[in-house]
Amino acid sequence: MGKRIFLSLMAVCLLLSACGHNQKDEQKTSIRIGISLYRGDDTFINNIRSEIEDKAKDYERENGIKVTLDIQDAKGSQNTQNNQVDRFISLGCDVLCINPVDRMEASGMIEKAIAAKVPVVFFNRQPVEEDMNRWEYLYYIGVDAKETAILQGQMVVDMYAKEPGAVDLNGDGVVNYVLLEGESSHQDSLIRTEWSIRSLKDGGVPIEKITGGIANWERSQGSALMEQWLMQYPDTIELVISNNDDMALGAIDALERAEAGDVNVIGIDGTTQGLEAVKSGKMLGTVSANKEIYASAIVELAAGCALGRETPKEYPLVDGTYYWAPQEIFVFEESDK
Repeated sequence: MGKRIFLSLMAVCLLLSACGHNQKDEQKTSIRIGISLYRGDDTFINNIRSEIEDKAKDYERENGIKVTLDIQDAKGSQNTQNNQVDRFISLGCDVLCINPVDRMEASGMIEKAIAAKVPVVFFNRQPVEEDMNRWEYLYYIGVDAKETAILQGQMVVDMYAKEPGAVDLNGDGVVNYVLLEGESSHQDSLIRTEWSIRSLKDGGVPIEKITGGIANWERSQGSALMEQWLMQYPDTIELVISNNDDMALGAIDALERAEAGDVNVIGIDGTTQGLEAVKSGKMLGTVSANKEIYASAIVELAAGCALGRETPKEYPLVDGTYYWAPQEIFVFEESDK
């Protein structure tokens, strides 16, 4: 009899403990999110930052939870980002959202987060799988780079199928292209390069590479490379394939300076400036993640972690860790003029 009473009391205590924990979560009225950006002047990241700020305000209004965002720019320095993580933890941030400077060097930040028991939502630059598997409270939000590249190639495939002369500008049966690549160490750059070209070939577009180069996602570097190529290969380039919109816009800048019209330029990211270039006809098209959904996923997942709640069902996680934001094609239409 005594044993049964003891076990019953233990069960009650455990139940009260669990209820107490839930009650504490429900009573929490504010959360602090530490956000570190690899570079604040990156156009796509700046667009995402703006969306995150808007979505945090929406979350406050809809849930009655005060959301404080502490957003820092690592300015391309992993050491600076490591220090920012230390600061976030010392300030008692409930969760970290990190856009890593170097995806291969995320382990140090992860170790600090594990020691402090602070969940981490990585985004845009994906840490290696071994690091992501180190703790159950590590997440990643981004886009499927292979899907991005296939969609980018599909824009040209569709255009060529409809009107070959709109892509094969000189009508010689071959589309001569140049390639602007992002960082050599960035997983998306490598995948975008491989699969955009494969998509074109699989789609029946007869392509031939003239040259290519790394422009590190930057408009100025894309412009400099394009200017050089126009001098080296005058009246030869028919298509510019760019790993992102900023480098594509740099290529357009160079084309405009050289008064070399009609060259098709395709990008990725759907930045504000990129979409404007598509609408005006300066760029053939771009592939864009739905930035509202992308940012909402970051805010909702981070807030859920901070409050100790289940991950939001609206953003299903692959393997309990990864969320892939939906993407869409934006292509120039004559009616846009």
